[in-house]
Amino acid sequence: MMKHSNAALAAALLLAGAISGCSMAPSYQRPAAPVADAFPAGTPPVGAATTAAQGTQAAIDTGWRAFFPDGRLQQLIETALANNRDLRIAALRIEEARGVYRIQRADRLPTLNANLGESRSRTPGFASISGQPQTSGRFDASLAIPAFELDFFGRVKSLSDAALASYLATEEAKQAAQISLVAEVAKAYYTERAFAEQQVLAESTYDARKRTFDLTRQRVEGGASSLLDLRSNEQQMETARASALALARQRAQAANALALLVGQALPAGTASGAPQPTEDAQADAMSALTAGAPSDLLANRPDIRAAEQRLKSANANIGAARAAFFPRITLTTSAGSASRDFSGLFEGGSGTWAFAPQLVLPIFDTGRNLANLDVSHARKNIAVADYEKTIQTAFREVADALAARTYLGEQVAAQRTVQEAQAERLRLLQLRFENGVASSLDVLDAQRELFTAQQALVQARLLRMSSAIDLYRALGGGLK
Repeated sequence: MMKHSNAALAAALLLAGAISGCSMAPSYQRPAAPVADAFPAGTPPVGAATTAAQGTQAAIDTGWRAFFPDGRLQQLIETALANNRDLRIAALRIEEARGVYRIQRADRLPTLNANLGESRSRTPGFASISGQPQTSGRFDASLAIPAFELDFFGRVKSLSDAALASYLATEEAKQAAQISLVAEVAKAYYTERAFAEQQVLAESTYDARKRTFDLTRQRVEGGASSLLDLRSNEQQMETARASALALARQRAQAANALALLVGQALPAGTASGAPQPTEDAQADAMSALTAGAPSDLLANRPDIRAAEQRLKSANANIGAARAAFFPRITLTTSAGSASRDFSGLFEGGSGTWAFAPQLVLPIFDTGRNLANLDVSHARKNIAVADYEKTIQTAFREVADALAARTYLGEQVAAQRTVQEAQAERLRLLQLRFENGVASSLDVLDAQRELFTAQQALVQARLLRMSSAIDLYRALGGGLK
């Protein structure tokens, strides 16, 4: 008897494995990318030949260590990848999704339990044949498969496929988070450095205006200048001092933002020391990336891959909703032995078995299954729209970065020319003022315009560096 029961159990397992593989999910078709076949070409700046870097390398093949040669920045990125809480949450989301997928995948195979139990009961005298109370006992040992669903219509398989796609989407989301983190740390670092450079310029401007103020005061005391000139010089001097203090505050706040991204206090010396102006050669090298075709983004951008995995998950859930309209067949079976005494539990003739298939056919559910199917179709349509929007957003980010690459190089060059011209104008006016030919108001005006030109040049350099980082991120760089 025991051999026959084991054979029946094995046959049931083989049958379950053979029939669990169908799916009623729609055949997945990737939606067409709702963007142009090529990125828009930038228009050369008016009145100048463009010097925008021509792409020579792919962003996805360029590791962030090679893209960011600054040693302090590399240290910050390494620390951020290890300590940033948003990235840590993304990693934990992967563990959560992996666990959900493993749970769902386990439902596709039978659960085998080993059972060992004892039961005792007492029958009162009026209910027994002998008229005397009787006590009986029983020992049971068995292997059992509890309520295993025979997946004829692929409901369990569809749920497993949906869980797998959700798990893969979280992995892609973590990669997207890492790319964004690398880019944000770099932009925050260069922003802090730009504020530091502007602060130094403001302090040097204050020193220059203070010298002019002191000279004007001497001339007022000698009767060569008026109090109006003195107060105008004082106003410009204090304006420079206020700008230096404001930039010091902005630099400190930028350092705090950088520390938040890094996930811990900044290493000593990271946001201190003399700031170095952004080198144009470095910006040229960082901008030298091959844009490729928009279709390349589908493979290079993890956020697009994550959106597609979410679409696949929604598509698989349609299969589960469709299968709910059909019968659900479950199988409960067991094989073992039973005896009144524990010593005779495994003796001959004590074998037991049970085979209990069950079929549940939905007949009237007040439209529940139909509503679930409608919901699954709606969620798929939402996932399609989300996928298409993600592609369009990626296309725009690359196009914006390419446009910035086309124009910002010339903008930096033009702003540098403005600064040089203002510096020379101030030098000439200071000579004329010292010789009594020009007024202090002329010098003040030149100092103000030079300070504005210097600050604008720093901002233009920062914009160019930020646009290079944006292009690197938008093309899928930053994982290595």
